Amino acid sequence: MKTAEIAQRFLDYFEKNGHTIVPSASLVTDDPALLFTVAGMVPFIPYLSGDVPAPYARAADNQKCIRTNDIEEVGKTPRHGTFFQMLGNWSFGDYFKEGAIRFAWELLTAAEEDGGLGFDPKDLWVTVYEDDDEAFELWQTVAGFPEERIQRLGKDTNYWSTGLPGPAGPCSEIFFDRGPAYGIDGGPATDDDRYVEIWNLVFMQYEITNVRSKYDFDIVGELPAKNIDTGMGLERIAFIKQGVDNMYETDQVRPVLDKAVELSGRTYGANHDDDVRFRVIADHVRSSLMLMSDGVTPSNDGRGYILRRLMRRAIRSMRLLGMEGPTFAELFAASRDAMKDAYPVVETDWARISQYALAEEATFLRTLAAGESILDESLDQTKASGGTTVAGAEAFLLHDTYGFPIDLTLEIAQEAGLTVDRAAFDTLMQEQRSRAKADAKARKRQLADTSVYRDLRAQGETVFTGYTDLETPSRVLGVLVDGVSVDRAGTGQIAEVILADTALYAESGGQVADKGVIVGPGYELDVIDVQKPVPGLISHTVEVTSGEVGVGQAATSIVDAANRRAARQAHSATHLVHAALRDTLGRTATQAGSLNRAGYMRFDFTWGQSLSDATKTEIEEIANNAVRDNLEVTTRVLALDEAKSLGAMALFGEKYGDTVRMVDIGGPWSRELCAGTHVSSSAEVGLISLVGESSVGASNRRVEALVGLDAFRSLAAERALVSQLTSTLKTPREQLPARIAELTASLKAAEKKIAAFEAKALGDRLPALASTAARVGGTVVVAESLGTASSADDVRSLALQVRERLGSDAAVVALGAEVNGRPVVIVATNDSARRAGVKAGVLAKGAAAVLGGGGGGRDDVAQGGGTDASALPAALTSVKDALDL
Repeated sequence: MKTAEIAQRFLDYFEKNGHTIVPSASLVTDDPALLFTVAGMVPFIPYLSGDVPAPYARAADNQKCIRTNDIEEVGKTPRHGTFFQMLGNWSFGDYFKEGAIRFAWELLTAAEEDGGLGFDPKDLWVTVYEDDDEAFELWQTVAGFPEERIQRLGKDTNYWSTGLPGPAGPCSEIFFDRGPAYGIDGGPATDDDRYVEIWNLVFMQYEITNVRSKYDFDIVGELPAKNIDTGMGLERIAFIKQGVDNMYETDQVRPVLDKAVELSGRTYGANHDDDVRFRVIADHVRSSLMLMSDGVTPSNDGRGYILRRLMRRAIRSMRLLGMEGPTFAELFAASRDAMKDAYPVVETDWARISQYALAEEATFLRTLAAGESILDESLDQTKASGGTTVAGAEAFLLHDTYGFPIDLTLEIAQEAGLTVDRAAFDTLMQEQRSRAKADAKARKRQLADTSVYRDLRAQGETVFTGYTDLETPSRVLGVLVDGVSVDRAGTGQIAEVILADTALYAESGGQVADKGVIVGPGYELDVIDVQKPVPGLISHTVEVTSGEVGVGQAATSIVDAANRRAARQAHSATHLVHAALRDTLGRTATQAGSLNRAGYMRFDFTWGQSLSDATKTEIEEIANNAVRDNLEVTTRVLALDEAKSLGAMALFGEKYGDTVRMVDIGGPWSRELCAGTHVSSSAEVGLISLVGESSVGASNRRVEALVGLDAFRSLAAERALVSQLTSTLKTPREQLPARIAELTASLKAAEKKIAAFEAKALGDRLPALASTAARVGGTVVVAESLGTASSADDVRSLALQVRERLGSDAAVVALGAEVNGRPVVIVATNDSARRAGVKAGVLAKGAAAVLGGGGGGRDDVAQGGGTDASALPAALTSVKDALDL
């Protein structure tokens, strides 16, 4: 049974049983606590917690997920994968334990010809939470399950919570017994790989607080509505139904594994370590493909870092299989062909995906070459010193700074007859992980508890009127101070105010929040920020400037019209620049983020190289031509599928509902899904002036522009500057570049002549300086201040020349000077002095301490500096004193 067929059987079954089929959300979640959709329940969290009313009583879905917390287990067990698909059925206050158990049992055990999955009941085991007598009894009465194959387990396995205050509850897990050939008897309680968990039924019925750990908390009471959250691992069902040993050999993953076997020339099943590598490649290539299909691109932080890590682990594994050249073209194509029926976007967006995959591979292969060079140097130094072990810190530096994998370091060191201090490396890695976990934990603690908005959201969605109105009367639904719901807030307080209706735009889609005020009987509020703390609810952060605002009072939101007008110009300008970019660079230049505020726009897009001046000019001209042409701007609300069929561009990772708002500028030329505010026609934008283009990662570029009046003011300032230059230099405007280049060349020539003159002047002092040589202890010493000098290099050159004049006896030269207002001391020693144990670095360091700074260097020549130029004589004396000991 193919993976896609299993998924379809699941969805068909639950649709027949009254469930709404919900499309998979993006792998990129809008949950601030998460980088990715790590579990099937993530898109449903607002409904499960009660923060937002569920739009359906029953739902079912096939949710794509990414989870990398157990990445080291990939390839080693039959079931661990970084990308996986979670089949789920959900009940929001509808059926509960009995219904969930009945549905699961029917689908699992019904015959395949009847639409079921055809599992033999004798192959199944069930676990329940140790105190959940109800579930224990229901499995026997509803499913007729034998008591001896129902096991009671503790909170660590059979009690679900997020680890934060909110919903929780016991769960019941269904396991498939693979048989005696795969492990010991005893059921799931043995925690043996013989028993594969295939479905988890979570009975979400309690609200918890005072969470001390994931399994230590206080139960406040039952949730307002009991919910069901179930998850069936599609890949796990697939490898069982397809009769293979693990998820890597299923129909959606095996083609990549087979391609890796073909490219490497090695045999799958012949060597355990190689088998693990083949599975890692198959898993990671598929995961990378799916992440890039949802708009993630490789980078050094956040989601991009996870993607980069997956891709580089795949490259590393291919290298350990003997492949030193590029392989991604073949591997990613194999994954595309295996996944395109289930996810057509991997084929339709193949040009963009393959571009980033191949670029990342090429970059990492260069990194590996550079890392090998650094490692070779470290190996040579270890051997030269008579050692046999490369320091763990060296291996960690290669891993952390250069991205060089530790197993390659171990392999290369072994080939050179050396070992690596793995214990020290592991200690440094653990310290790094601990820091990362601490940062993540701190971030998690800082997240707002959205349960405070639950009752407010239950009163309905906030109605946004700002597309047509700049002033809207309403009433106050709620007031929050310091995250706590209160009846009222008075003058001087900062509060959150929730209205039934508002004209003020909440920050979203790259557009910053409106400025404005909220007024009512006897009070006025200055709006600081407008946000959507939970879907459908708009919250205004305000300062109470006069009076007292209370729940139930009348309130009128008033938008700052001038600021809104400029923000609309900037947002529409962003769409024009996006369209111009695609006209110039092609369809692969897609949006990767934006920021629009009054007078300014910033647009990030997927592109792997900097833009030439000619390209930037072309983009700017296309966008401004669209302004000149006064294109009509239209908005429509329509079904998501219809909007996509019309070619509307969606921002990767953005969460869209069943209906969306589509903004056209000039018809299909610029057609995007967008909830922001826009001008009525493109001429209202006024002017777009590109002022910057830069890199924001290996795969993304950023353009910045001023818009409208801000663009005009910037160009006017440039015009004034050019006018000033033409007047000062008495040169026509068109000749300014040549005139400035001529003046710059003249200035450099003059500086060169001055430097040569000063160097000659210093050189002329050579005989006089040599004549000051005096014996200190057993060493001939010259210690003199030169006054001022152009550069430390000039002082160094003179010190070396003086040293050559002092003959073969032990000699030290210490010259001081003031360079650009700061004191510098150069110390030089000859061979005889060094043989006597005199080191220039030590002397320079001592002199620098007198100057209030630091220094050091080689034994033959060294430099020191500081901040106190008046201490130069004392610093030079310290050199003599050190030699007179």
